Amino acid sequence: MPLIYANPGEENIIKRIGGSSDVKRHLEDLGFTPGGTVTLISILNGNIIVKVKESRIALSEDMARRVFV
Repeated sequence: MPLIYANPGEENIIKRIGGSSDVKRHLEDLGFTPGGTVTLISILNGNIIVKVKESRIALSEDMARRVFV
């Protein structure tokens, strides 16, 4: 399921990254790699805040739909 539908506060394992090669590379540079963990912190006005590798990152809803957990 896309990351946008995950439960806040629950740690999830990243299954795959969708989108073009540029989008995949950008998300991987931010720390979103298959097999890694991600925790949804909050959803604010369609944007989400997640915790990846001890960092908090804000993503648009469109980008969050490309991360599958």
